[in-house]
Amino acid sequence: MTSWDDAFGTDGAGDSPAPPPLTMEERAGVLDDLAELEVFRTLLEPTGVKGIVVDCPDCDEEHHVDWALMQANLRQLLDEGQTGRHEPPFDPDPDDYVSWDYASGYADGVAARAEAEEPREGRTPGRHARED
Repeated sequence: MTSWDDAFGTDGAGDSPAPPPLTMEERAGVLDDLAELEVFRTLLEPTGVKGIVVDCPDCDEEHHVDWALMQANLRQLLDEGQTGRHEPPFDPDPDDYVSWDYASGYADGVAARAEAEEPREGRTPGRHARED
């Protein structure tokens, strides 16, 4: 095993028993995460955001994960019950990545703005319901 293998993991063959399958609740959570991730990517990728930054509890560092790799990790979690280790991006620019919470808040803001701009039957656009 090399220092690279030690730092970023090996292929895992024979290292440990397979994890137990995800519960139905865990699977539902991962499926929700996949759906959210697609929304985040659709909204943020055109603005130059390359992916998600994740705080790693194992090494106490931030990992910058691009959209495709994050999606692959979540799919692997669904299929295998765990994610493998992957080569980190070379010299990522932290400004190109956002946290899950930021992406979620951004998506919520876009949805709220779209809802506020949507004309409602019986209301004049831009007026609050209390003004009717």
